[in-house]
Amino acid sequence: MLGVDLSHELYHDHKVFGADILRRSPSAICGFYKLDIIKKQNVLAVIKNLNPDIVIHAAAWADVDGCEHDPKKAYRINSEGTKNVALACKAIGATLIYISTDFVFKGNRKTPYKETDKTDPLSIYADSKLKGESAIKRALKNYFILRTSWLYGKHGKNFVDTIIAKAKEEEILKIVDDQVGSPTNTRDLAKAIRALIDRISCRSPLKVTYGTYHISNSGSVSWYDYAKEILKLVKSQTKVVPISSKELDRPAKRPKMSVLDNSKFIKFTGHKMRNWQEALKEYV
Repeated sequence: MLGVDLSHELYHDHKVFGADILRRSPSAICGFYKLDIIKKQNVLAVIKNLNPDIVIHAAAWADVDGCEHDPKKAYRINSEGTKNVALACKAIGATLIYISTDFVFKGNRKTPYKETDKTDPLSIYADSKLKGESAIKRALKNYFILRTSWLYGKHGKNFVDTIIAKAKEEEILKIVDDQVGSPTNTRDLAKAIRALIDRISCRSPLKVTYGTYHISNSGSVSWYDYAKEILKLVKSQTKVVPISSKELDRPAKRPKMSVLDNSKFIKFTGHKMRNWQEALKEYV
């Protein structure tokens, strides 16, 4: 979902290569490689062969409940796989951009999370992604950890498409109303990553502030109100009923509030993300 949008966003100004565990090839890339991030030598061989200036690591097992059922797989992909990518970047001196998650926070506060706030993951997925962050910090100096939230986009399974599809089949949808975050359009995130790359490409590396940044569409909403907004945009008559996370009873716990403070990213790049409602309206 993000990979395809990144390919299209970066293609005009950069030489872009794609890699995935499956062989798929968006039209807007120079070449494509089959790559399994849990295979250290495979990762090293591909990255050494390409010798890129920047590696964007957007691969993950993002099935939050699936990770809870199979922790070994979650850590193998999200933690060890990320470590393999980081070590390959270290071997060639490449800068790594890693896509992380708002779920690294516990969600027990009312104000947006800053990069310096304490992490306290509630789920295996979140912990495996946080351990991926740690592996990068141990291996590299030139890295950007980008925490984002609630991604949706044209090229993958997402909440927006799921709600629209279900509304065509069901008269009532039950959606949790006690989890708040910032829905983020993958096209907008791809544009933000391009702004980051432009920022680090045009100046001396000595002036680049590497580290962790938060980036998401601005504003916040609960899943319940998010679903209502989606159905309003498609003029659906399907009724949305609020329920609690406890009632939904999913295997993995989610943070109640995981809104991210983007001010550090805005200050560094000059790039400001639009409001989630504007991005959603355009997508729908």
